[in-house]
Amino acid sequence: MLDDVGAAKLLPAEQDAVRQAADTLLFAPSIDGSGAREALEDMAELAERLVESGRWNQERADELTDAVGDCGPLAGLARSA
Repeated sequence: MLDDVGAAKLLPAEQDAVRQAADTLLFAPSIDGSGAREALEDMAELAERLVESGRWNQERADELTDAVGDCGPLAGLARSA
């Protein structure tokens, strides 16, 4: 997703935050382990800032949080329920 978004839409620090959150979730054994909840919260906050600043619309921000969430231990559970 970061390749699709490109540097024009996310600042380097924001791209790093997305990568860090995805990595944290990828290696978390559960939602309660290894900072997984914090990673999801960080992405929700980033998405909110992007929308509030007018840089992104809500749909694109939701796609970002979904993509990062799909890296974690609860991937797909919310959508399949």
